[in-house]
Amino acid sequence: MQEIHLNPDHNILVTGGAGFIGSNLCETLLENGNKVRCFDNFSTGKRENIAPFFFNKNFKLIEGDIRNLENCHKACEGVDYILHQAALGSVPRSINDPITSNAVNVSGFLNMLVAARDANVKRFTYAASSSTYGDSKNMPKVEEVIGKPLSPYAITKYVNELYADIFNKVYGLETIGLRYFNVFGRRQDPNGAYAAVIPKFVMQLMRHESPVINGDGSFSRDFTYIENVIEMNVKSMLTKNTDAINTVYNVAYGERIDLNKLISLLKEYLGEFDSKIKTINATYGQVRKGDVPHSLASIEKAKKLLGYDPQFDIKVGLKEAVKWYWGNLK
Repeated sequence: MQEIHLNPDHNILVTGGAGFIGSNLCETLLENGNKVRCFDNFSTGKRENIAPFFFNKNFKLIEGDIRNLENCHKACEGVDYILHQAALGSVPRSINDPITSNAVNVSGFLNMLVAARDANVKRFTYAASSSTYGDSKNMPKVEEVIGKPLSPYAITKYVNELYADIFNKVYGLETIGLRYFNVFGRRQDPNGAYAAVIPKFVMQLMRHESPVINGDGSFSRDFTYIENVIEMNVKSMLTKNTDAINTVYNVAYGERIDLNKLISLLKEYLGEFDSKIKTINATYGQVRKGDVPHSLASIEKAKKLLGYDPQFDIKVGLKEAVKWYWGNLK
């Protein structure tokens, strides 16, 4: 658990607070005695993710939609800090339905910025995305060098960064963007058409099914455990370093593995619970549209300006995630 040194009288709004990342942020903040407001419409978030918090006097749920400006104003009233996680994720989803992705990720984001400005919020930290790097060939990815987006989703997340920058310059709202790199961990949904790769593979292996890899397994990712993401959100919220504000950061561990190696590790760790899993082989399918072949983050900027010090590499994080999935979903 991350140590947080915030005034307990401060109100923190987590948008998308019933989602995978949002519920983990709510949990950590509540465990540290902070007042937490969760804003969610439950389109992808789950009530069971936040059910344990309903008995906490410091927790408040506001059910609403970021596409509704009135809802946003209500959620931001009296709030000191915002951790904006609400979005429609997934590159394939945005390709199948670009209009809804844009409505949530761009119009909804703008509503939240307006509501934050009007409520005189101290700082607006938001979930950006590594998809913003697009077709950039640079490795590792450095915040100041991006390419052209490869999907509607990537466009929406880049537009978020542009809007956040303008709201700082024009209205003085303090903003920090966090470009997440393939986050995984407890409570990440393994089901549905747009499930992330790690929980999807875990569930397939637990069911003794062959995990399906898009491509030949050589694509690589900088997989990032949820605790590292929590650390970055907290440090972004708390920093008093003026040079660290009104910019964007990579949120990652700074190492990458390919999908074939990922499957190998999952088989090893899940095999400790069920030896049959070690014998299951992957199958290979078509490369998905909009997929970036390789992703690796430089985390030097976050280390220098925010004191970021990620403690969970892919192996440690996977062991923790596998333990959670086995204990909660088997």
